[in-house]
Amino acid sequence: MQKLLIFDMDGALVDVTGSYRQAVMETVKHFTNADITHQEIQARKNRGGANNDWDLTLEMICERGGSPSRQEVIVAFQRIYLGDNCNGLIHYERWLAGDGLLQRLSKRWRLALFTGRMRWEALYTLHRFAPQAVFDPMVCMEDVAREKPDPDGLINILRAVEPLQAYYIGDTMDDCRAAQRAAVPFIGVAGPENPLREELRARFQREGAVAVISDLNELERRLA
Repeated sequence: MQKLLIFDMDGALVDVTGSYRQAVMETVKHFTNADITHQEIQARKNRGGANNDWDLTLEMICERGGSPSRQEVIVAFQRIYLGDNCNGLIHYERWLAGDGLLQRLSKRWRLALFTGRMRWEALYTLHRFAPQAVFDPMVCMEDVAREKPDPDGLINILRAVEPLQAYYIGDTMDDCRAAQRAAVPFIGVAGPENPLREELRARFQREGAVAVISDLNELERRLA
């Protein structure tokens, strides 16, 4: 039987401060002319129930007096995030895994992915930053009827692999709670780009994370 590392993508493998988080801010501005901060977004993420950035954006727009449809928000958000031919904010994403990290981990662990991204966006990012990495299984937005913190994606991965041991590595309370509900030990990432990282670290610890790291590259040492 194999040992399994299941990764979230945004905030765990990829710094999305300048992409998804910025797209939330700019989409709210587009519909309301109101400015919001990274800290306000992170506060929602830290509470949980804010896994889907489209829905989070719509909620923040409505709180500020806007009334677009969900589809209108998605169209505006994706236009800002993707731009033309992926030259939008997606261009500003930063890969967090150091050179050789995933290759070294893959010698001892099978790697899998459970992300709220659409599959083609996840594949685009992997091909851009880590073309040699193999994540199998890979569960994306389209593959589950209910998003995190619902554990269905994790459960589907566990059923497919039947691992001897598994961990889920993520950066939000929804990741942590999905892991709890799937009975998978959780390793939280509270990175330096997070404006409320100490609060998040404390929340992870209260809710049973087996470890909290500030840098994905600490993972090898934690798993040794």
